[in-house]
Amino acid sequence: MKTILLIGGSHGIGLDIVDQLKETHNLIVASRTEPPEYMQGITHIPFDAIEDVLNTDNIPELDGFVYCPGSINLKPFKMMSLETFENDMEINFFGLVRVVKSIIAKMKEDSSMVFFSTVAVSNGMPFHTSVASAKGAIEGFAKSLAAEYAPKIRVNVVAPSLVDTPLASRLLNNDKKRESMGERHPLKRVGTPEDIGNIVSFLLSDKSSWMTGQIIGVDGGISTLNLS
Repeated sequence: MKTILLIGGSHGIGLDIVDQLKETHNLIVASRTEPPEYMQGITHIPFDAIEDVLNTDNIPELDGFVYCPGSINLKPFKMMSLETFENDMEINFFGLVRVVKSIIAKMKEDSSMVFFSTVAVSNGMPFHTSVASAKGAIEGFAKSLAAEYAPKIRVNVVAPSLVDTPLASRLLNNDKKRESMGERHPLKRVGTPEDIGNIVSFLLSDKSSWMTGQIIGVDGGISTLNLS
């Protein structure tokens, strides 16, 4: 049974990953809030990716690692303060780097790390300057880390488009917005947590054992197809 550490696993995509893996993996979830009560048998560590240093004393050797915390700040650049850029870098990138430094020695041979980016890194999108900058840092970090730790540790990045999670609720809070956002994608819908959880489960499994250093778009086709 593989042991997987998730940073953030109580909401949205992280919760779906936990739900998919809970029966077949030993899961450790480090998050601000505990997973739902029905998810028995999961080890929970109270942890804030911005405020806390992860205590790894009781964390065993790991087969997999997933970093879920992120942000969505969408505003015109002229309305973006430097503090917004700093905050987005802190939660998305520096929080990730701090945790990776603390647990890298615990990663087993043939283990897998999964990080998250956004389609807005590969596709220039208005109002995404802050989040695209932070996620772009993750992509560069992941590729360098994958090269440095090959063949022991695989490192891959999932780059979604808009996914129906609590983080995106402001963008999908009525039927008109949901329909409009869905129509922007060739597959005519926004993503679900399960869509992203499926690819993360694959990347943590031995079925992806010949994949590392990849940025994988799970985005309804928006990054590669133009139907207009």
